[in-house]
Amino acid sequence: MNPRIRKLIGTFAMFALVICWALVAMAVAQFPPIFNNPWVSALYYVVAGIGWVLPAMPLVKWMLKDSVRSH
Repeated sequence: MNPRIRKLIGTFAMFALVICWALVAMAVAQFPPIFNNPWVSALYYVVAGIGWVLPAMPLVKWMLKDSVRSH
């Protein structure tokens, strides 16, 4: 696959991942055990805020797969 097309597809996939992750994180944050305790809420938002990076890493690797060899 052409590296430019791969990066374009990866960009849209990353955008969709971040939007879905944020919507799910906001929905889960409304559960009473998280919502009622400020310390649990803060910890949850830290974990949810950093957590999207784990599923994004394979996507970024895929986007850059042939990019290094072509230059």
